Amino acid sequence: MKKLVNAPRAVVGEMLEGLVSLSPEQALLEGESVVVRANIPAEVHRREVAVISGGGSGHEPAHAGYVGNGMLHAAVAGDVFTSPSTDAVLAAIRAVAGPAGALLVVKNYTGDRLNFGLAAELARAEGIPTEVVVVADDVALHDTVEPSRRRGIAGTVLVHKVAGAASASGASLAEVAREAAATAAGLGTMGVGLGACTVPAAGRPGFTLGEGEMELGLGIHGEQGVRRVPLQPADALVDTLLATILEDRRIGSGDRVALLVNGLGGTPPMELAIIARRALAVLRERGVLVERAWSGSFLTALEMPGCSLTLLRVDDERLRWLDAATTAPAWPRNGRIAPARRIQPVAPAPSPSETVHVAHPEMVRFKQAALAIADAFEAAEPRLTELDSAAGDGDLGISLARGAAALRALPESSWSSPTRALTAIGNAMRRSIGGSSGPFYATALLRAARHLAEGRKDATAWAEAFLAGVEAVAELGGARPGDRTMLDALRPAADTFAHELKAGRSPAEAWEACVLAAEMGAEATTRMKPRLGRASYLGERALGVPDAGAVAAVVWLKSLSQSIA
Repeated sequence: MKKLVNAPRAVVGEMLEGLVSLSPEQALLEGESVVVRANIPAEVHRREVAVISGGGSGHEPAHAGYVGNGMLHAAVAGDVFTSPSTDAVLAAIRAVAGPAGALLVVKNYTGDRLNFGLAAELARAEGIPTEVVVVADDVALHDTVEPSRRRGIAGTVLVHKVAGAASASGASLAEVAREAAATAAGLGTMGVGLGACTVPAAGRPGFTLGEGEMELGLGIHGEQGVRRVPLQPADALVDTLLATILEDRRIGSGDRVALLVNGLGGTPPMELAIIARRALAVLRERGVLVERAWSGSFLTALEMPGCSLTLLRVDDERLRWLDAATTAPAWPRNGRIAPARRIQPVAPAPSPSETVHVAHPEMVRFKQAALAIADAFEAAEPRLTELDSAAGDGDLGISLARGAAALRALPESSWSSPTRALTAIGNAMRRSIGGSSGPFYATALLRAARHLAEGRKDATAWAEAFLAGVEAVAELGGARPGDRTMLDALRPAADTFAHELKAGRSPAEAWEACVLAAEMGAEATTRMKPRLGRASYLGERALGVPDAGAVAAVVWLKSLSQSIA
């Protein structure tokens, strides 16, 4: 087990200390694992219904992240995935509830229901009016258990928000409980897990998934789902989740909803945004009006990779509660979205001044050579990805594959002359290849194009253009041979090609020597400590693996051998 903890038994207490230290409007209740609002004025105690929630830890930012004005008054934390004790819940009620009473928002798990329910009875016996609202929003269990026995999962956060806003408005306990219960009844949530999480006290994952498997319809405690299914692309997965929620909640065209895209702890914002994109598109296609939408990690399961989708029916009153201000540190912005995805048109590029002519036979051959490079980049993608992952960020293979696709998509007018073709290819590389490779290749090609535009187009002129392009790369990146970059292959290749032509070799012979020099240069990078780029952060750990950029240069140089023969 690899976790940034000191001891499994200390994680909850130390986590709460850290959260409260970062939130000036929160405090820890002395002797308890309870987070409360700090310095609540006496008039608030008298006027507001105290909204309290909680449960096992490991769901951060729930529940402590939702303690703040306009949301929860207190959050009670149990051990990881374990209900808090009755005494802890009762201590929270005593700390924050006044004459207006308290509402307990409880996720539908046996331990939570027992401990929060008993605490409510004890509070009533002490004269504190207390109500309980149970959230059971997990629609994945629609064929397994009756609705009242479903689990409470991510949709609980929306109940917190509605109940807290109603309380802040001065509503009575009965009114706050009614709003919370109605919100819970209007919720539908379903989740998916791509892997297990590890409870610190257990020290090992709760289950094992194969490389091509996922758990569909799981809860929030590291447990397995309703069924194990083959891994699906994001769009297909969203379709599956939404179909179940929409059918179970009977949501259709014309209905108004709020959407919550929730990460389970190990899902990056990139993937959640892809999920949100598809969810919004599907709902709009079905005529469902998405009034509010949020994407992020709201109620997690430690580091589990996966997500859940929640739909909540809304009307003007419920939107007012969702939009109400809160100081809870984990509540996101207001969730307002545009009615459709916005596309800003770009200014058209200036028309090229060069007259377009019908391609000459040599340009047909030029295009074939360029397409051969595209083939080579696509074939080399796995190898380049592997090499770049060893000493970089792993994106070189897919970046050059995108460049290959852009090259294939160039219009026929791009192939009317070497200058025009190199310029078009350079601009295509600039637009399609991210990271450093795009600017480097674009700069080299544009410099070479300008060199060729100045005069002759024989082999010597091409050698000079090659050298000019390599020099442009060196100028742009500040690298030189020996720094473990693409220049360790390109510089000896360009120098060798020019030297061999000057010595009287044919273009094919000169190019053969050029490729050999590039291969030797790329191989030499296995013994070089990187000086520039991400690889430089690894120092000697990069030794033994050739530089991916240098190997990529060899790939396209070799692909041209047949064209030059």
